[in-house]
Amino acid sequence: MKTSRLQPWALAATLLLVGCAPGHTQSPPQFLPITAQWCLAGPPPSRCIQLEVPRGDRQYTMGLQLRPPLPPLRGMWFPYAPPAVARFWMHRTPAPLDMLFIRDGRVVALESPVAPCMNLPCRSYGPDTPVDGVLELAAGQAAALGIAVGTDVRITPLPGAPPSAPAPD
Repeated sequence: MKTSRLQPWALAATLLLVGCAPGHTQSPPQFLPITAQWCLAGPPPSRCIQLEVPRGDRQYTMGLQLRPPLPPLRGMWFPYAPPAVARFWMHRTPAPLDMLFIRDGRVVALESPVAPCMNLPCRSYGPDTPVDGVLELAAGQAAALGIAVGTDVRITPLPGAPPSAPAPD
């Protein structure tokens, strides 16, 4: 029996398509370590959002797919360097989210709440202007924390955390 060998790109495409096929067992969700935080300005007590930061294409692509709802004061930060137009969607993300689009240390756009989308097609979200990054929180957290367009954002790495890898161009 003759066997053929797929090119690496073809194998990756096949696995991606098979992984999305109805009835196929899907890859488990990713849970990344907390490597950064955003401490909100305001009166004590201090409120800091603990952030997972994806590194590399695969982690960026997976994001919060198949994850249970995020607890309060937890999120995922997707940095972009250089700034880029970022369009995010909710494919395979079962819990609603708030999406904050950040540029030059300020929230420039806010989508809240963004509804789950388990089946394609899914709507994409984001401004038509470049951003430095996107921060995802559980739905309702932006309002509960007083975050709005114009809110100052200063995300800092935690001591000992590896530097985050910005999204590739």
